[in-house]
Amino acid sequence: MNTELTLIRITGIDRPGLTASITEILSKYDVTILDIGQADIHQTLSLGILFKSKETESGNIMKELLFKASELGVNIRFYPVSVEEYENWVSMQGKNRYIITILGRRLTAKQIAAATKIIAEQGLNIDSIKRLTGRVPLDEEKASVRACIEFSVRGTLNNRVEMQRSLMKLSSEMGMDFSLQLDNMYRRMRRLICFDMDSTLIQTECIDELAERAGVGEQVKAITERAMRGEIDFKESFTERVALLKGLDESVMKDIAENLPITEGVERLMFVLKHYGYKIAILSGGFTYFGEYLKRKFGIDYVYANELEIENGKLTGRYLGEIVDGKRKAELLRLLAQVEKVDIAQTIAVGDGANDLPMLSTAGLGIAFHAKPKVVENAEQSINTIGLDGVLYFLGFKDSYLDEKGKL
Repeated sequence: MNTELTLIRITGIDRPGLTASITEILSKYDVTILDIGQADIHQTLSLGILFKSKETESGNIMKELLFKASELGVNIRFYPVSVEEYENWVSMQGKNRYIITILGRRLTAKQIAAATKIIAEQGLNIDSIKRLTGRVPLDEEKASVRACIEFSVRGTLNNRVEMQRSLMKLSSEMGMDFSLQLDNMYRRMRRLICFDMDSTLIQTECIDELAERAGVGEQVKAITERAMRGEIDFKESFTERVALLKGLDESVMKDIAENLPITEGVERLMFVLKHYGYKIAILSGGFTYFGEYLKRKFGIDYVYANELEIENGKLTGRYLGEIVDGKRKAELLRLLAQVEKVDIAQTIAVGDGANDLPMLSTAGLGIAFHAKPKVVENAEQSINTIGLDGVLYFLGFKDSYLDEKGKL
């Protein structure tokens, strides 16, 4: 017996039981559902169902559906689908899928138009669009307001590097953040997240704080500038700066630790990550004293940083053990992935400085946070518009899924 393929599209005001009413009619005729999708935007329903039915029954099915749509006060349209069209659709199943996340304090039509134009230029098709943030109040000046939209797209990228570059350029020009990720199981199962500390988890550089207390602030800044110009490497500059701290009382470190300026969004981010079972590490070119303080405060699992030598309650101007520089951060990320028995693709790294680039490029998802231009230029994802809890949206968290403590 001949069969027909039919796509129905139903639009109108949503109400409980609408989908059940439609599928109940279809069930009477023993049809096979080949595809189904539904979206609800501001109580307006858009429901699509592709089904296979016997040719002799399609007329009765359409008649019953039209009567039911009239009764429910919704619009229904019918579209015949050829076998060739259906087979072509099935053959596209193996194509790559990507998740593109757009994030900002607010999102305008102009910003979304620019982003979707880049998606179209790469030959990608948007399969679905989802809002991850809560409902936006009309008072956009509220500090907690942010907007995040996630696009699920399908196809073969014309040029991923070029697309990444275009998105990052758009990010700086239009004040929004982007993430482009391959939509695979690793993206859905991230398990280990590693943070830089200074200027990432906290809004200061601890060595500068110590230097100011020791009265050598200007000298330390001069060494830092030499290092940034490439005149000396990180290890040499670190050794010189630490030497200038000789004689500083340990109590000063305690005072600085208790008054660290925590970055916006850190408390929410840490709560959600711990609640959902992520392992959290600090990999820092700063100091273990401050990392351990944050570990106790937020329940962080691992801290790897530089240890200052203390004798008789005072800094000696020396450090203990191996310096944690950019190369070491990447090594520690790999090591922790092995310890936690997770694939490197399941890891996340977040940082702001050039010495974070090795771990950002090693991790499955590397995110530059309020970073220096060189870091943003070389990172695949960046957050510049909101606090550190913006990381949650790049991981696919939706505000409505979080309990009260995890909400804004």
